Amino acid sequence: MTDLLRRRAMQAASALVLGGCTALPLPDDGATAAAETPPDLPREWRAAWVATVGNIDWPRRPGLPVAEQRAEMRRLLDAARALNLNALLLQVRPSADALYPSALEPWTEYLTGTQGQDPGWDPLAEWVDGAHARGMELHAWVNPYRARASVARSAAAPTHLSMRRPDLVRAYGDQQWIDPGEDAAAEHTLAVCADLLRRYEVDGLHIDDYFYPYPVRDGERALDFPDQSPWQRYQSGGGTLGRADWRRQRVNRLVAALQAQALAVRPAARFSISPFGIGRPDLRAPGVRGFSQYDALYADVEHWLAQGWCDMLLPQLYWPIASDGQAFPALLDHWLSHNPKGRAIWPGLFTSRLPAEGEPPPGWSAAEIAAQVALTRARGAGGHAHFSLRALAGNHRGVARLLRDGAYAEAALPPPAPRPGTLPPAPPVLQGHADATGLHLLCAGDAGTRQFAVWLLETAPGGGARWRFHLQPASTPAFTWVPSPGMQVQHVWAQAVDAAAQASAATGWAAPEAG
Repeated sequence: MTDLLRRRAMQAASALVLGGCTALPLPDDGATAAAETPPDLPREWRAAWVATVGNIDWPRRPGLPVAEQRAEMRRLLDAARALNLNALLLQVRPSADALYPSALEPWTEYLTGTQGQDPGWDPLAEWVDGAHARGMELHAWVNPYRARASVARSAAAPTHLSMRRPDLVRAYGDQQWIDPGEDAAAEHTLAVCADLLRRYEVDGLHIDDYFYPYPVRDGERALDFPDQSPWQRYQSGGGTLGRADWRRQRVNRLVAALQAQALAVRPAARFSISPFGIGRPDLRAPGVRGFSQYDALYADVEHWLAQGWCDMLLPQLYWPIASDGQAFPALLDHWLSHNPKGRAIWPGLFTSRLPAEGEPPPGWSAAEIAAQVALTRARGAGGHAHFSLRALAGNHRGVARLLRDGAYAEAALPPPAPRPGTLPPAPPVLQGHADATGLHLLCAGDAGTRQFAVWLLETAPGGGARWRFHLQPASTPAFTWVPSPGMQVQHVWAQAVDAAAQASAATGWAAPEAG
């Protein structure tokens, strides 16, 4: 039997008697009273970056025992889940190195303190498993060009690209950079990403805002990036582009190739980019001013959107709503209006601008972050991401509490992101019984189920009812729901949700009538 026929058969057989209670298929003909029909599933992509470069988010310092690294990882995952986030972007390639065992690049120094030293475990595998077990997406964040960060401390490992292929790496300021002009450099980055996508069940491949490096200045003069060798070869070969356009072409080719490769190697994985948040100077709204990534980083982001070269764009809108020259609403509107292919535009928020207790005041408050979340909703953006998880997990300036009590009070599924030809999961089998401790539910789904979306109708004996929403990871399909004081649960509807956030048809449960 094909998967399609099997799922249709399961849907037809979804009216079952289980545990003494009737499981009811959710009608789609309006026959059920409105009070017994749940609302639409809440949808919003709520993400946070987890930076490993410089030990920004995890681990808190290099050289920790593996048990402490694992414990910190679990605490961060639990904090994200408790806050009703549904996606994390984990930095797995900070500087041509790896947060996982790789035959192509050495272990990152941010685990042990020494680049190339095996930490004795596979952090990426456990982050993926831990996120999925909690019903969250895990996206692999790679830096495509950086070879050594300014915060690096250990010597380069013999297997690092700067040692194996020094002809591909340039010194620029206090960093090292893989030269975007070199074909072999792009091929290496593509090979690293293909290997990553083949070996790990990540939900996406993500790159940040580092293309050509941010300019290093010598007094008033910006130092030019030292890519003379590939530039001269291009000219000698008859190339006619100016140097700036040639640099943009080089970046364009890698961006397009990364998206095509991700789709070919792991079709379920989405490709996302988080560029600098201000658009091209000639396309900006009146009053918007600031750094030009188009001219300095050679990142033609509007062109990428026009070509549809990403599934999600996460522009880094790291300014307040009332900023003079970089107002958050004007920047968001820019990206929303330059999106002819209808890609997801989910802005990055500078939540780490809120320091921990005892650090200098930030100049803006947690209320600013909450207001930016509200503004993304008002604009219909459909999601956002926080830089970074450390600020949320540490509740800097009360931001986590404010979001948990307000914008994130209710859990939400990500917007669905199915690839063509994929089917939703089969509807779950739902069992339930109530006792003095609460309503005990067990959801059973097929192998593609990541979590269950559950609506519970709470009613008061004297009248009045309200729907409550809950997401239950498929890794722990049994749970107990404790109704609100003075309320009881009359109806439950459960849907299976897969890795692409596709929801099945619903299976219902009704409390047995008294007597």
